[in-house]
Amino acid sequence: MLPHPTVEQLSLHTVLSALGDPTRLAIVGDLARREGTALSCSHFSGLGSKSNLSYHIAKMREAGIIRVEPCGTARLVTLRRADLDSRFPGLLDSIISTAVSMPPPEKRLAPVD
Repeated sequence: MLPHPTVEQLSLHTVLSALGDPTRLAIVGDLARREGTALSCSHFSGLGSKSNLSYHIAKMREAGIIRVEPCGTARLVTLRRADLDSRFPGLLDSIISTAVSMPPPEKRLAPVD
């Protein structure tokens, strides 16, 4: 099992710092659009290379923004909305309102000729 910070360990500075990256904000937006649905890491492949995505997902997990659970050879990602809302009421709503207006990951990268 991967380590996740407890609700009491969530830090506003760490959460905001992690969400200052456009790739991570796009991931949050996509998770918010599909709230309650666990998505595999491969779902976000339109946002970058596998190693790059692993880095971003790890940063978000360490900040307490997402939960990552191993499932066979895949890792399923969910937004820790309830935890973030209990620790920082209203913060995630503001972030999500911006993040969901961003194009979904599959439309962010145009094919290269």
